[in-house]
Amino acid sequence: MATLLSVNVGTPKDVSWQGRTVHTGAWKSPVRGRRLVRRLNVEGDGQGDLAGHGGEMRAVLVYQSQSYGYWAGQLGRDDLTFGMFGENFTVDGLPDDEVCVGDRYRIGEAEFEVTQPRVTCYRVGMRLGEPAMASLLVAHRRPGFYMRVITEGHVGSGDEITLTRSGPEQLSVADTDALLYLPDRDPVKLRSALRIPALSPGWQRSFEELAAGQQPAQTSGWPGFRPLRVARIVPETSAISSVYLETTDGTPLPEARPGQYISIRLPVGDAAPAVRSYSLSAAPEAGTYRISVKREAFGKVSGYIHATLRPGDLVDIASPRGTFVLEEGSRPVALISAGIGVTPVLAMLHRLAAERAARPVWWIQVAHDRAGQAFSDEAHALLAELPDAHEHTYYTSKAPHPEQPHVSHGRPTVTSLKALRIPADVDAYVCGPPPFMDVVGDFLRTHGLSPERVHTEQFSALPAINPGIAPTAAVRPHQPPGPSGSGPLVTFALSGITTPWSPAHASILELAEACDIPTRWSCRSGVCHTCVSHIVTGDVAYTAPPLELPDAGEVLICCSRPSTDVVLDL
Repeated sequence: MATLLSVNVGTPKDVSWQGRTVHTGAWKSPVRGRRLVRRLNVEGDGQGDLAGHGGEMRAVLVYQSQSYGYWAGQLGRDDLTFGMFGENFTVDGLPDDEVCVGDRYRIGEAEFEVTQPRVTCYRVGMRLGEPAMASLLVAHRRPGFYMRVITEGHVGSGDEITLTRSGPEQLSVADTDALLYLPDRDPVKLRSALRIPALSPGWQRSFEELAAGQQPAQTSGWPGFRPLRVARIVPETSAISSVYLETTDGTPLPEARPGQYISIRLPVGDAAPAVRSYSLSAAPEAGTYRISVKREAFGKVSGYIHATLRPGDLVDIASPRGTFVLEEGSRPVALISAGIGVTPVLAMLHRLAAERAARPVWWIQVAHDRAGQAFSDEAHALLAELPDAHEHTYYTSKAPHPEQPHVSHGRPTVTSLKALRIPADVDAYVCGPPPFMDVVGDFLRTHGLSPERVHTEQFSALPAINPGIAPTAAVRPHQPPGPSGSGPLVTFALSGITTPWSPAHASILELAEACDIPTRWSCRSGVCHTCVSHIVTGDVAYTAPPLELPDAGEVLICCSRPSTDVVLDL
């Protein structure tokens, strides 16, 4: 019979790691006597990152003494003590290949239900001093598992563990873990997983996406960069110009989804060519793409486009991509933008007008003043093509403006947005600078919109996902400190940084972090795919083979280095 050998707890603390501070509850130690287990955790225990750990469905983490013995041999360690794998319960028995999701167990006075395998998190490797540990736990099919508390009560070392009910599909923890993280998934087991009510919601969503084969739709574009010709350049305002691009041989350009962007590579100055990404601002027509570029005060690329680029010039362009796209459907649509953030939502408005969409459409634009409001007349004409369109503009300048219908003076607020009577079942598409996004996000949340109905796009890289890392003041991306490298050029297209590779960095992820480029990661060992990034051009080599390779055109930056010059969407 299985037995509870140790109850381990620990409260979150700040730990220094790679020059940063991690707030974590991974440091757990055995306690004597009996402990009360409540719905959210064990008495005296806590989690530092509630987004990835803890909560009702992950109240208690379980790991087996047999796995301690296994890892002692695999890692050549004789210092592994209970709690070091971050578990609350160290048990004798309950192997991952026998325990099933949905199984219920009685331990002491409490009853528990198995909900999911362990989260693949870098902090177990940090705790053990084994950076690849998250990957090893999956590859060796020894992840451990979480349980939720069905009946609260006291537990203690020495308590027998009794199975009170078997899970409905008899899908083991190890098999469940493999379904998410390993290749060659068994479709029968995938369908079985979706029939388990006890499986935690996050894992349910992941399996639903896998079962449906959901991947961001991509256009039938071209690999890397190809030359396009500048057909014409049209000033929109004193600071914004539109550049129309066409093929050199007159062949049609692939259709882009409204909201997508392209990357442009330009020979700016004597250094390496600069790469920037710009949203397409109209639906492709007559074989052209249109980008609209604001001239920034210290922007060398935007300055080059405004001052030097001429019709007839050839520029290198990567094919359209991006997931901030207009989705099909019949629900109302809100297109909300500030400044140059109007460009992707304008492309969406073009599509809706071309289709004479019956969906109610709200067009909300923020600009400094009428002179600086790009595409006002164009948007107004497109809205006139729609049977149910609503338009509102905010001018932020303090200069007096003539009274106009559907115009407000000042920045949008939750109160003023509420007065626009945007319906609660709207699909919202929002693009603009961070403060604007914060106000609109607050409004949409208080309006009752679910997160999946709010689509956002910022002007730069995606917001960071750095679990447990203590927040610091935002820093503009820059060249990495220290001596310059001599390896292949690495270009982070969304951040406007090109820098030579240096072996001082263990991975492309570490180089990006050295440049203060927003990064997204969790395991840092090639398992979770949180760090997956689009590679526009070039090749990489993996320092350790990922358990599952990413899709074509994508790369895991946490465990790769450049083999050639590379351009990445970061």
